[in-house]
Amino acid sequence: MGLLALGTPLNWEETKPLAEHIRDHGITQFLKTWDRWKDNTGKGLLWGDEIEYMVASFHDEEKKVLLSLRQTEILTKLQSVTLDPALDKYKPEGCTAIPTFHPEYGRYMLESTPGYPFSGNPTALVSVEADMRFRRQIIRSHLKKHELPITLTAWPRLGVSNANFTDPETSPDVENSSSRSEYVGELLTNPHARFPTLTANIRSRRGSKVDIRVPLFIDENTVIPDGMKSSISNGHATPAKPLPGTPYIHMDAMAFGMGCCCLQITFQAWNVDEARNVYDALVPIAPIMLALTAASPAFRGQLADVDARWNVIAASVDDRTEEERGVKPLKNDKYRIPKSRYDSVSLYLSNDERNKPEYHDVDAPLNEAIRRRLLDHGLDDKLSSHIAHLFIRDPLVQFSETIDQDDESSMDHFENIQSTNWQTIRFKPPPVNSPIGWRVEFRSMEVQLTDFENAAFSIFIVLLTRAILSFNVNFYMPISKVDENMQRAQERSASTSQSFYFRKHVFPEDKPLSRFDLNSRPVSPPNSSTPISVSPRHSVHLPNDSNGNYSKQSTSRSSSTCSSPIEPEEIDEAPEMSLDEIINGDGRSFPGLMGLVNAYLNSLNVDVCTKCDLRRYLDLIKYRAKGQLVTPATWIRNFITSHPAYKSDSNVTDEINYDLVKAIDEIERGVRPAPELLGRDYVGSGPTGCL
Repeated sequence: MGLLALGTPLNWEETKPLAEHIRDHGITQFLKTWDRWKDNTGKGLLWGDEIEYMVASFHDEEKKVLLSLRQTEILTKLQSVTLDPALDKYKPEGCTAIPTFHPEYGRYMLESTPGYPFSGNPTALVSVEADMRFRRQIIRSHLKKHELPITLTAWPRLGVSNANFTDPETSPDVENSSSRSEYVGELLTNPHARFPTLTANIRSRRGSKVDIRVPLFIDENTVIPDGMKSSISNGHATPAKPLPGTPYIHMDAMAFGMGCCCLQITFQAWNVDEARNVYDALVPIAPIMLALTAASPAFRGQLADVDARWNVIAASVDDRTEEERGVKPLKNDKYRIPKSRYDSVSLYLSNDERNKPEYHDVDAPLNEAIRRRLLDHGLDDKLSSHIAHLFIRDPLVQFSETIDQDDESSMDHFENIQSTNWQTIRFKPPPVNSPIGWRVEFRSMEVQLTDFENAAFSIFIVLLTRAILSFNVNFYMPISKVDENMQRAQERSASTSQSFYFRKHVFPEDKPLSRFDLNSRPVSPPNSSTPISVSPRHSVHLPNDSNGNYSKQSTSRSSSTCSSPIEPEEIDEAPEMSLDEIINGDGRSFPGLMGLVNAYLNSLNVDVCTKCDLRRYLDLIKYRAKGQLVTPATWIRNFITSHPAYKSDSNVTDEINYDLVKAIDEIERGVRPAPELLGRDYVGSGPTGCL
C-alpha cells in the first residue's frame, strides 16, 4: 500500500464530473515523466517484496480465533520501534536496513517491505528469508500475548452469518456502511478516508453492491441453502464463478477481496525498454505462479471448489455498470468493458518484433482520444495503447484539496487511475523527484504460510527475470490463452490436475537449446574428495510417505536435459502442458522455467555454498510443480476435511478454524512438522518466533 494522502474525500456524485479533468491532467503528468525519463538509465536491478499479514487473536478457552482489529495501534508501535537504533542489534546478517510496515485495506492486516531494496546478486538473494523472518519477529514481539501474525491468504470465517469473527465484534449495517454488506461491518475496514470512500464509490458507480460468487465444494453432507444456486453470472465470464446452476458461496463487499493477503514483487529495470520486455515476459508467468502458490480454499466459513483468491478479488472491486458488463445495451456509458479493474493483463507492452498483433486476441477497449494524444507526443503505439486502455476507467477516490495539482511536481492524478487498475502485472513509471526508475510489479501470487516459501517464490521470480533478459527468451502467446490459464489456475488442485497453455520454443533461433547448461549443478566442487559442509536448514527432502502420497515419482517426461530434435510439424507455439513440464521441462524440446534459472546460475561465477543455499529454495518450486509437495490450499483443505470436528458438510467451524490457524503458526515456527508441504528438513523461527 502506497502513501495515503490526507484530505476530504469526495463521494461518487462529486467525483464523476471531475473524471475528464483527472484523466487529462493524469496524462499530462505521465508525459512530463516520460520526457524526463524516456532516455534515462536507472540503477539496474533492485527489487523488493510486499508481504501481507493477518493479526489473529486467540481465545483459547472458547477454542476460537478472531481477526484483531488493532491495526492502527499496532502500526504506531511498529513505526516507532523501527526508528529505534536499539533494533539494529537484532538485524540478521545480510539485512541492510530495518524493515518498514504499512497499513492495508483490512483493519486486521499489516504489510511489510524490506527497509532497502534487494539486489539480484545471488549472494544477496540468500538473505531474503532472514529479512522476511526478521519482519515477522518484529511484528510478533509487539503484539499482545494472545495475538499472532499469520500469513494466510483468505480468512476462512470472514463474513460468516450470525457469528463473531473479529475482535472487537463487528456487525453489518446494510443502511449506513460504505459497503452495505449483509455479512461484514464498517469496523473491518481501515479507517483512513481512502478505504471506505473507495468501497462506497465502487458500489455507487456500479449501481449495486458487488456480487461475488465462488463455487461451493460439495461433500457428502453438504446442505445447499435455498437461493444459493447461481442463476446468472456476474455479467462477464472472467470474474464470474460459478457457472449457472452451480451451488455457490456468496459475498457482497470489497473486504472479501481486498481483505485477502498476497505476495507481490517489484523490480526496477535499467531503462524503459527493459521494463517493457520484463513486463511482457511475466504476463504468461502470472497464472502459472498463481497455481503454484494457491492458498485460499475456504470463504465465509465454507470450503470452496476453488483454491485461489483471484476471481473473488476481481469481483470485489468490479465497479462496471450493467451497460459496461454487457447486461444492458450501451446507452449512457461509452465502453463495453470485458474485465473488472482487478484482472489479468489484456495487452502486451513491448516493441519487440516478436510481439505479434495476433497475440492481442481479446477485446481491450481504448480511450482513443488519449491514445491519439500520446501518439502525437511521440510515444509508440504499444505504450500508447497500454495507457489508453488503463484510462477507460474512471477515478474512484479524489480529495477536494488535490483537484488542482502542479503537473510538473505531481503524479497523483495519473496514479489515481493507474493504482486502481489492479492487473496481474503492473508497469510503473518513475516517481516524481526520485532516483527510482521504471519498474514492473508482479502481482498474482498468494501469500504463503511460511517465510521460507515466500522467500523461495520471491527468489525464483527474481532469477527468472534475470534469465529472461540474459537469454532473450520469448514467452509470447495469445492473451486469450493467458486468460484461460488464469481461470484454470484457480481450480481445485490445479497444480496437479490442470494443464496450461505455454510457449514451448522460447530461445532465439540463433541461440539453440544445446548451448545452455540447464542442469541443477552439484553442490560439491568437482574433483574434490572433501564435500563442502552445508547447514541442512530448510533443505527440501521429500517425505517418505508409506502410502506414496507425496513422495511418488512424477509421471511427466520432465528432465534437466532437452536434446531431441524438433520436427517442424511438431511446433505449436503454446500447447497445453502440465505444471511440472512448464516448471521442470518436458525432457525433449522445452527446458522449463527451472531449466532457464539453472542456465542463468550456471552462467555466473557463483560459489558452491551460495548455489547450494539457492537450491534449497528452488527445490521447493521444483517439487511442488511435480506434485511431490502440496500447495498451501491443498494442505489447508486436507487439514479441514481430516479434522475430527469436520462433519463432511463443507463447513469450517470455529473449532476447526482455531486449530487450523494455530497449526499454521506452529508450522511456520518449525514446532509442527508438515513434510507434505515443506519437506522433512524445514526449520522454522523457533519455539517463540520472537526477537
